Amino acid sequence: METDSSRARSGGVQSVERAFGLLETMADHGGSMGLSQLATASQLPLPTIHRIVRTLVDLGYLRQEPSRRYALGPRLIRLGESSSTMLSTWARPQLTHLVDELGESANLAMLDGDQIVYVAQVPSRHSMRMFTEVGRRVWPHCTAVGKAVLATLPERTVREMLQRTGMAQQTEHTITDPAEFGRELTRTAGRGYAVDEGEQEIGVRCVAVAVPDAPSKLALSISGPATRVTDDLVARAVPLLTRAARDLSEQLSGQARA
Repeated sequence: METDSSRARSGGVQSVERAFGLLETMADHGGSMGLSQLATASQLPLPTIHRIVRTLVDLGYLRQEPSRRYALGPRLIRLGESSSTMLSTWARPQLTHLVDELGESANLAMLDGDQIVYVAQVPSRHSMRMFTEVGRRVWPHCTAVGKAVLATLPERTVREMLQRTGMAQQTEHTITDPAEFGRELTRTAGRGYAVDEGEQEIGVRCVAVAVPDAPSKLALSISGPATRVTDDLVARAVPLLTRAARDLSEQLSGQARA
């Protein structure tokens, strides 16, 4: 028999689930949305959304902009920094194994709003290597990790993101045409990995795979000079990256259940 206290706990858990669901929805839409947009995306009643949003504003996890839209708030920064540190710790064994096997720098990156942020790296042992600072933010359309993540998202979500961010040309190789980029994502999804052919930095080649079933949109990659990241190395790297991504996914799932 359900008691008043058990019903209260159930309602409390549901409110927590809805609150985190709204925060994740906003993150997936660039970090800022109006109430009507939230209602459409979450399929929750407006009064429910308004009540949850006001609570999140009071707690500092959301803020209201002059336009009356709501944006992710500064109190989330501390949580994000802590979770990034833990992600780096959990991913280090996989990244180290990739460097040992392939010789090039290994990276873990995450989609954060409309940008890709690097959250972990193990550098190559070569004297000439790629330095990607942890915390560095880049646009997803010109990176292998970005392509790998975007290839897992609905087409409409990707289209809206590119409309918000534009497709700035970082190098002469950057894909700046939405239709061509869509075809690139189709190729990426079909073969299970993405490649950056000097699209972020001239002379740098990267290959990446998405981390499946992760709580955040994550991708693992290796990167190095194009002279060393040959087609043969890419062929060797893909199965190793895929296995590392699967292992990391299982580890993250286990942490979430713990």
